[in-house]
Amino acid sequence: MNILLLGSGGREHAIAWALAKSPKCEKLYVAPGNGGTASFAENVSGLNAEDGAAVLAFAREHAIDLVVIGPEAPLVAGVADVLREAGVAVFGPDAQGAQLEGSKTYSKEFMEANGIPTARYQSFTDEAAALAYVDELGAPIVVKADGLAAGKGVVVAETVEAARDAVHDCFSGAFGAAGATVVIEECMVGPECSLLAFVTGGKAFCMATAQDHKRAFDGDCGPNTGGMGVYSPVPIVTDEELAAMVNVMETSAAATAREPFEHDYRGVLYGGFMLTEEGPKVLEFNARFGDPETQVVLPRLKSDLVDVMWAVANGRPEDVELAWSDQWAVCVVLASEGYPGSYEKGKVILGVDDAEELEGVKVFHAGTAHNADGELITNGGRVLNVVALADTFTEARELAYEACDRIEFEGKQYRSDIGYRAAAVFEER
Repeated sequence: MNILLLGSGGREHAIAWALAKSPKCEKLYVAPGNGGTASFAENVSGLNAEDGAAVLAFAREHAIDLVVIGPEAPLVAGVADVLREAGVAVFGPDAQGAQLEGSKTYSKEFMEANGIPTARYQSFTDEAAALAYVDELGAPIVVKADGLAAGKGVVVAETVEAARDAVHDCFSGAFGAAGATVVIEECMVGPECSLLAFVTGGKAFCMATAQDHKRAFDGDCGPNTGGMGVYSPVPIVTDEELAAMVNVMETSAAATAREPFEHDYRGVLYGGFMLTEEGPKVLEFNARFGDPETQVVLPRLKSDLVDVMWAVANGRPEDVELAWSDQWAVCVVLASEGYPGSYEKGKVILGVDDAEELEGVKVFHAGTAHNADGELITNGGRVLNVVALADTFTEARELAYEACDRIEFEGKQYRSDIGYRAAAVFEER
């Protein structure tokens, strides 16, 4: 089977790695890919992943059997719609389904209509009205740009002043068109947890739980990032909480297959949850694999990912079968100095091969490339995802950090407390 994967980050490297393991994967293209995917797949430069016509032309020219859409932007742009209309099997929801991520207002309306627990909110297109609502609710409060903002359009404001600044940033164009509408919601309290599901035919097939770490620095301090580390499974989740989250995912999947929210949803639905005292509530939905959750979930998947994605893409829920490893997975993100703010690129990376010599370690590339001399260099804010699998959480965590110590590049920064909530659970026991 010839497969085309769209995307360039650590998520896509993990997806590509899992696809390439399948005996059914004959030829794998990744557009544009990165320094990691280049070692086992053919990277494709110059293909605009958000141009459905261009992607379709490539698929036809290269006899592509399955297109897998990694990032959210091509989904919102309707690339899956163009491909399906032309008879190409594609893993990813249609543009309407992708609005569950593409518009926070739409997502909130979807949740309300289907009885899905979430934070109270209001949506605004007028700055003065939004500021008045902030003053009314007080702090802490959450301010979100409605559209896609590369994971940076959300501010958890601890003060009214910070919330007002966030509202002004949105309406002043800091996030482009994504900030033309602003969602303001109550600040929920509790640990976060992610639960992803393969969705097709209105059915949800849930994956393993994972817990991301969004803040840049130890102790959950500093600005929000795209994710500085993650682990799976999540021991703080009770059986009751897991059942409630699964119910949310199944309810949501069923809703995508009926009016008024009828979508052609064939892909991944990402549920970001807050484990509140009242039970799990949805922070957000995403219309694709999470990053970096994918980097710990897929290594624990024992099923053939090509088989799963083929069944999902072709609307055959009866053919989806999932099996999971009992091992623990811990991922530590190595980032460029200054991330998530400004940072320099082009720093030479050493030691990746040494890290992967450790049994159970896999390094997924997020922001890497090769220079003219063939050296691996930094090419993004989040550079590498260092993943370790082991039979216990403690072993996996120690192994991940041992691997991190073997990798060097100028300005390397990372959190030293990934998995601290899980560690506390096991210390209590």
